[in-house]
Parts: sequence; C-alpha cells; structure tokens
Amino acid sequence: MAGHSQFKNIMHRKGAADARRSKLFSKLAKEITVAAKMGAPDPGMNSRLRLAILNARAENMPKDNIERAIKKASGGDAENYAEVRYEGYGPGGAAMIVEALTDNRNRTASAVRSAFSKFGGAMGETGSVAFMFDRVGQITYPAKAGNPDQMIEAAINAGADDVASDAEAHVVTVAFGNLGEVAKNLEETLGEADTVKAVWLPQTATSLEEDKAGMMMKLVAVLEDDDDVQAVYSNFEVSDEIMEKLTAA
Repeated sequence: MAGHSQFKNIMHRKGAADARRSKLFSKLAKEITVAAKMGAPDPGMNSRLRLAILNARAENMPKDNIERAIKKASGGDAENYAEVRYEGYGPGGAAMIVEALTDNRNRTASAVRSAFSKFGGAMGETGSVAFMFDRVGQITYPAKAGNPDQMIEAAINAGADDVASDAEAHVVTVAFGNLGEVAKNLEETLGEADTVKAVWLPQTATSLEEDKAGMMMKLVAVLEDDDDVQAVYSNFEVSDEIMEKLTAA
C-alpha cells in the first residue's frame, strides 16, 4: 500500500489529477446520486450522502454539480446503479480490491477482467482476497489542522482508533461503523476534513520488483480511469528507489 500511496502522490504532483478532473467529478456525482437515492436527499438525515458531499467539496466540485446530482436521484431519469466489488491478484501476486458503481454489470466485469489479464493479474471470486484487508473508515486533515499531539487528543475524544501524521497530512482511522459519527465529532473540533472515506486497509504488504511494479502501476491507472470504477485498493509495496526509476520523466 505504501507503493500505491507514493504513486498517487506522484500522479498528483505531475498534474494528472487536474487532467482527470472531469472524470473525477462524474464519479463523485454518481456516488452522490446513489447515496441520495438510497436514503433521504437531505445530508443531515443521510450520513452516506453527507460523506459523499464532503468528499466532493474536498475536490472543489462546484456547488451546482452537487445539487444537480442530488436532484437527479429524485428524477425518473436516474440510472439504477449497483455496487459491485471485484477481487483478484495483480502482478507479483499483490492482492487487489476494485469497487464499482455500475448500471451494466457485464460491461464493468468485462472491463475489469480485461485489465487484470492485460497487465499480468487474475480476477478471483468474491472473498478471495478481502480477508487480507480490514474495512475501516479514514478521515484526512491537512497538516495545518494541528500538531500530532493535538490530533491524537481530538481523535480520542471523537471516538477514533488511530492517527498517523506526516509533513503533509493527518490520517485518522476509525471503525467502519463509526465513520459518520466520528467525522461529525471531528468536524465540530477541527473543521471540515479533506476526505472522509470507507477504505480497504491491507493487513500485510507484498513487495514488488521493478518489472512487476511497473505493470501494477499501469493496471491501477487503467482501472481508475474506467468510468464505473470508484476506487482501487492493493497491498503492493515498492521501494523508493524503484518508484523513482518508474516515475522518472
């Protein structure tokens, strides 16, 4: 997972996130619509919708886009999206979980399977790798939100389980079922978070050599570029030396 985090940070620094902003907004809007359709269209009464809106705001998604996505849920033209999880192994045997929202299961499964196959991976059955991950909530704040000691105190008082801090951010980990409540408690103390998400956290890491790491990065990029894929998780780990080689201009 460390390798994936490094890869994501480098992608952001190179401006790839900006180039994909339209696609990102589309995925965020889809999550907002699904959340609003599953519960009340009021974020005060719908915790999933509230979290979806928080994450959309964190990515600077325009208010009009957010409101349009909510209204779409109550309209007759809103697609019926299904939440689907795919599991498998990537290059070098790294475990992977792919989460998707789709209105066509066959299309999405075919695209995900094709990506795995093209880059040296293999899809497995549901549950084939999920046991290697913990389903938890993660709440991120910028480093300026407070020093590590202040963050730990705020997290404990809010009901969180753990805090990891570095020069760029604070990552608060919470039990999956407590995500909404803890996020609300932290917001009262620290203000609005950068992101509030349910994630799959790997229990152990699989180290990849340069050739496998290169294929893994391509596989993750292709999967994340798919319109139906909402998130990709893996337990792969890559050394700083290899990562620098693979991301050199």
